[in-house]
Amino acid sequence: MVVANISDFRKDIKTYFDRVAKNFETLIINRGKDSGIVVMSLEEYNSLMATNYELSSRVNEKRLDSAIEKFKNGKSFTKDLIEE
Repeated sequence: MVVANISDFRKDIKTYFDRVAKNFETLIINRGKDSGIVVMSLEEYNSLMATNYELSSRVNEKRLDSAIEKFKNGKSFTKDLIEE
């Protein structure tokens, strides 16, 4: 996570955006007392939204927890993909 104040961000906006995009970092821009903006890459945002959707129902959450537990206990398998 990178933190900057609004003045520093304005001075070097391209560098901050490059860091966020290339390194998948989250940028917090402080705008004063208890006020700020969060900047993240589109890829990170999409991933966050997908995770949020997957965990939005109790059924999905239980299914994911079960899959994680199976993986941790070595009860997983691999499959080769068919290339066309």
